[in-house]
Amino acid sequence: MFEFRSLPLSGCFEIQPKIFKDQRGTFVKTFHVDLFAQHGLNTEWKEEYYSVSHNGVLRGLHFQLPPHDHEKLVYCPSGSVLDAVVDLRKGSPTFAHHALITLSADKANMIYIPRGLAHGFYTLSESATVMYKVATVYAPEHDTGIRWDSAGIPWPSNNPVISDRDSKFIRLDDFKSPFVFK
Repeated sequence: MFEFRSLPLSGCFEIQPKIFKDQRGTFVKTFHVDLFAQHGLNTEWKEEYYSVSHNGVLRGLHFQLPPHDHEKLVYCPSGSVLDAVVDLRKGSPTFAHHALITLSADKANMIYIPRGLAHGFYTLSESATVMYKVATVYAPEHDTGIRWDSAGIPWPSNNPVISDRDSKFIRLDDFKSPFVFK
């Protein structure tokens, strides 16, 4: 039903669900409590939301600070994005490293992001819808990020469309991480 592939950052997975296709279209199961629990992944989601972005939009790199930090399950049911995560966990063998994965409606793949990783994406298609399941409720006073261009990520553009808020985040080198690798 699902294939779980470890990504280079500990606890981070690409999840490939089975895609059912017939003359009506496509059906994809995005979550199964028992299978996620068998892989040691979070099964208690507190919020779910989505964003719609145009081509060339970059969102990120976002995270919530403890005690409101959270795991995320992210997928793209429409369009395609280059998804990026950055390890912010002190003591991690991959601290400050990143991993990239293309999420797309055609592939129906997902990324599971553990606590302590920053997340962002760049829209590759004309537009893309990105879904997020998160393990804690949004806490604006704990919501922050690092600059999109400070983690060595080879984004498709050096001049993406970004929000004013995202452009003002601090650089990775200046971030004092409260996250600890376990």
